[in-house]
Amino acid sequence: MEPSVIGVKVASGVVGPLIRKLFVAEGPGAGLVDQPVRISGLVSFRGEKRTLTIDDLHKLAAELVRRALRDGERPVAPDEETAVQVALARSLHALGDLTMTDVQAVELGHEALARRLRAMCPEHAAILSLDASLFYENLLDTACLHILHFFTQRSTFVPRTLVEQTRRQRELIAKVDALIARTPATGGTDTAFEQRYQAYVPTRHGHLTIYGIDLHHSPDRWPLDAAYLSLQALGPAEDAVAGQHAATALPAEQALADHDRVLLRGVAGSGKTTLVQWLAVTAARGERGDVIPFVLPLRTLVRHPGGLPSPDAFLAAVRVPFHASQPEGWADRVLTARRGLLLVDGIDEIPERERERTRRWLRELLDVYPGNRWLVTSRPSAVREDWLAADGFTELALAPMSQDDIAAFIARWHTAARADAPDPDRLDDYERSLLDAVRTKPDLGRLATNPLMCGLVCALHRDRRGYLPHGRQELYDAALSMLLARRDEERDMTGQDDVRLSELPQIQLLQRLAYWLIRNNQSEMDRERAERIIAEVLPSLPSAAAQGDAGTILRHLLVRSGLLREPAVGTVEFVHRTFQDYLGAKAAVEDGDFGLLVRGASDEQWADVIRMAMAHARPRERADLLRDLTRAADRAEGPASTRIRLLALASLEHATELDPTVRAEVERGAAALIPPRTTEEARALAEVGPLVLELLPGPEGLTDAEARAVVVTASLIGTEAAVPVLARFRSHRAVEVRAQLAWTWYRFPARWYGEEVVTRLPEDDLFFAVHSEDHLRVLREAGGRSSLQLVGEVDPDGLPSETVTRLMIRGNGRLRDLRCLAELHRLTWLSLDALPGLERPDALAPLARARTLDALDLGIRLKAASLDEALPHELPLRYLRFAKKALVETGLSGLRRFGSLRRLSLAALPPLSPEDYEEIASHPTLEQLQLDWKSFDWDGLMPHITRLRLNNVDKDQGLSALPEVFPNLRELDLVLNPGTTNVPSDVLSALPVPPTVMNVGEVL
Repeated sequence: MEPSVIGVKVASGVVGPLIRKLFVAEGPGAGLVDQPVRISGLVSFRGEKRTLTIDDLHKLAAELVRRALRDGERPVAPDEETAVQVALARSLHALGDLTMTDVQAVELGHEALARRLRAMCPEHAAILSLDASLFYENLLDTACLHILHFFTQRSTFVPRTLVEQTRRQRELIAKVDALIARTPATGGTDTAFEQRYQAYVPTRHGHLTIYGIDLHHSPDRWPLDAAYLSLQALGPAEDAVAGQHAATALPAEQALADHDRVLLRGVAGSGKTTLVQWLAVTAARGERGDVIPFVLPLRTLVRHPGGLPSPDAFLAAVRVPFHASQPEGWADRVLTARRGLLLVDGIDEIPERERERTRRWLRELLDVYPGNRWLVTSRPSAVREDWLAADGFTELALAPMSQDDIAAFIARWHTAARADAPDPDRLDDYERSLLDAVRTKPDLGRLATNPLMCGLVCALHRDRRGYLPHGRQELYDAALSMLLARRDEERDMTGQDDVRLSELPQIQLLQRLAYWLIRNNQSEMDRERAERIIAEVLPSLPSAAAQGDAGTILRHLLVRSGLLREPAVGTVEFVHRTFQDYLGAKAAVEDGDFGLLVRGASDEQWADVIRMAMAHARPRERADLLRDLTRAADRAEGPASTRIRLLALASLEHATELDPTVRAEVERGAAALIPPRTTEEARALAEVGPLVLELLPGPEGLTDAEARAVVVTASLIGTEAAVPVLARFRSHRAVEVRAQLAWTWYRFPARWYGEEVVTRLPEDDLFFAVHSEDHLRVLREAGGRSSLQLVGEVDPDGLPSETVTRLMIRGNGRLRDLRCLAELHRLTWLSLDALPGLERPDALAPLARARTLDALDLGIRLKAASLDEALPHELPLRYLRFAKKALVETGLSGLRRFGSLRRLSLAALPPLSPEDYEEIASHPTLEQLQLDWKSFDWDGLMPHITRLRLNNVDKDQGLSALPEVFPNLRELDLVLNPGTTNVPSDVLSALPVPPTVMNVGEVL
């Protein structure tokens, strides 16, 4: 019997009852609502209605396979039956991850649904033979046919179908109206061009280079959908409330969705450009709403002949091949309609003298085209902390990869490498041994904390059959050797273009190109210039000169080196800035250009170059370079002096042999920078690495601000050697210090750090951050904690009902039901943030049973016409806080109906209407108000307010209207923004009551 017909021969009477077990039983009246019902909410193996375990699901899949194989010729070998069962079970389990509704699934059709499920778990099908794969695919097709039949037989399906049709008609009418409003009179060419452009974006940005993946006949590019690893983005809380001190950390793409303007910082190789690609591709596919992505790498834009481009020249500047067919005025219409997603990549990759001009360019665009979404990326120290704060940008920072991130990356890397490998079993062994190595070797774990370095470690581990280099220089040298020589030798590809270059001549040529880019503060060059540089070097490399002219050699390096690429015709750049810095530093040392290195020491672009030069230099050269850096720091002033001293200190890590008196001199020069006093100083100090840990003082003799900065420094260094330093602060009196200690748990082994630090923290006013089930287990074993912050997809079901009184849940994409919280009998305070599954009508209805809950903090969009419709009336609420887009649909309408309310906090919200302010002013019991004074736009009276807290206050902010608006004020708190240290005395003296002025730091 042919495999292609197996599966459809299984009797419906057999398949139907088995398929029905996958879904919850239909209760009376279930699902008769006017909202879509997602498939993930119907399955029986997830959520509170769970009746089917994972083992049961595998047994069900095994029964389907057994029934299909019962009659006729066997289409698969007996030893592949288990693999087919596992693949089928995993595909059926993926039903729980689908975001589509039952109505959408039926419209999709059973074959397309089966393809969607197969695509969600490709790794299992990839190991099947051809016959087994065909058998599995047809059996899954049959299962999906019965799944859709099951959906159509449910009593609620027809009513929901009618509701869905009505809803789509309304959406279609609205979209047609919007389209008509913005369609130009030129005749509909915008739509056709947009379709072409949005199809092009995934083609250009939809792949990543995975270093070393092509050693054994595997592709050297990985589809972005398979390769993308979501990292954490850290940033300040919008409204830091005294006593809460909860961090803001979410998956990077989710954090960006909550802010229209973001400055994202990250070290080299941390994934900034990959995130830009991911946002562009998903936006082009329509997954981020009706937006048009513009990927704008600054290293390319600054070379645009007419200067930084205006919107009509965006596509030409980034060399979109069909930019000339762009309809006249199209980009202007897109941005005027507020449909733009502008991804400005690499502030750090342009010369420092160009950055102010770039900021002016950004500001002009922001003023002319408000309402669009912006992401600007940079290395951490390239621009100061508040560089774009005045323009409404929120600053986020990509966190280093956690142990779980590293493990996930290693697994994905090996899955891709395994696809066409002749030795998949050996790759299994490599994966296991590498996971063990990064967990047990601190130096290796520290190298692998960003995607670039983690990919190199994976490639070298495989290439060297399990041997790994120890230091950064060894890692780069080994990577260069692998990419420049051993790769082609192993693939038997030498000489395919009539050019055979050994490793050393290639390095000589590449480092000349790198050094030109560094000296000229560039990240890319014209191909013509690259050829001229190679032509100058070739006479000194006779083995290379004999094989062709400069054009031939450059073409060989572009095709075969793995280090150069041609992003557009006529342009050459290194695949990553890290390699450019490493090779350029080698050239600088060989040329003896130490004076040039010292002159560039205050520029962030030179920092990695100088550190790598220290590794390349000989002992006497290192000593001279460090002495020169120390003298340069003495001559410089302010931030420049600080940066040079820290750079010298950081460079000691790479000075494997050095005069001890020089080492001591550098350490003495940096001693004045320790302890750090601010978050910015802590970040800079952490970049020095573990060397700093032994210099960090405290807690004795430190102010609260210094103690917090020391803890931030040790947290960001993140090695296991940091744990004893952090443990010294676990009894500190300041809650800001303990909040940082609790938050940073995710960076360290769960049980060890939990027992050494977290479980010994005093509880008062502290939220304990829980990033995983392991964290929750450690706290449960320690007797539980009253205040918890669940971050990410940690299941709140099963929290100890008699312990938890305050709870924060944020960044959980799977949470769709709050009924489990009704069992928390002592819960008084609840915060919900970045929970897309709860952005639906009646999502908060289960809280009506939480009769002790009197404080609610909401950062999710309320889907209702008013607050009294969105929030349960039964709650005795005394405190409400709204953030982000919570009030977009409701406003503050209905606020006065919550008669027990005493405190209201408004944080980072869209502008309120006069009716919203009237709701506040007319509320009879409201006494305390917290808001951002910059966004306050009302000149009426608020006579009931006796205590006011203003957030994000700067020294130039006018506060003279306070007495008129709040005539009965008795207490006033001013929380300064990060760039403000004080408020002028004349401003303070004019206030109606003496204020309490404070800074509230975020955790990192």
